[in-house]
Amino acid sequence: MNIELTPAYIWSQVFTIIMYIILMICYQLKKRKSILVASIIALLCNMAACILLQAWTGLAMCVIALFRNLYSYWDESVHPGQTKITTRDTVILIVVYIAMILVSIPTYDGFLSLMSVFATMSYTYSIWQKNTLVYKFMGVPVGILWIIYNAFVGSFFGVTLEAVLCVASLIGFIVALRAKKNGKRHKKSHR
Repeated sequence: MNIELTPAYIWSQVFTIIMYIILMICYQLKKRKSILVASIIALLCNMAACILLQAWTGLAMCVIALFRNLYSYWDESVHPGQTKITTRDTVILIVVYIAMILVSIPTYDGFLSLMSVFATMSYTYSIWQKNTLVYKFMGVPVGILWIIYNAFVGSFFGVTLEAVLCVASLIGFIVALRAKKNGKRHKKSHR
C-alpha cells in the first residue's frame, strides 16, 4: 500500500473508522431491522470514504447496497418477522445482482477491484436469507473479500478494521449458535 497522507485520505480513514464501529455493532444485534438500520448508516460512511479514496467500484457497490438495504428495511417493516423467502424477494435479489454486474463494468480497475463486487454479492445473499445466523456466518468470507479490496484501494484502516470485524462476526456467530443450541436444549428439558 502506497499511502500519501493528504486531507482526503485522512478523512477517508475517519469515515472508515466510523463505518467499522457501526458494523461491529451490527454483528452483535439480534433483530434484522436493527441490523439494517445500522448497516444503512455504515454504508453512508463507506460511500464518503470511497469517494475520498476514488474507489469507484466500491462506491458503486455501496450505492446498490444502500438501495438493497432500504428495500429490505421496507420489507421488514411491512412484513415483520417474515422468515420465508418470497418470489418478490428472489426477483429483487436477481435485480440487485444484475445491477452489481452492470455497474462493475464501467468501474472495473483490474481483478482486485471486483473483490468489492464479490463481497457485496455475498453480503446481499446473507441479508436475503432473512436469518441473522446466516448473516453473522457470512461476515467472515465477506470480510476476507473486503480486506483484499481495502488493500487494493490503499485503505489502511479498512484492512485493519475489517480484520477486527471478521473476528466480531465470528464471535457474533458463535454466540448466536450457542444461544440457539441452548434454546433447543432448554425446550427439550421442559417436555
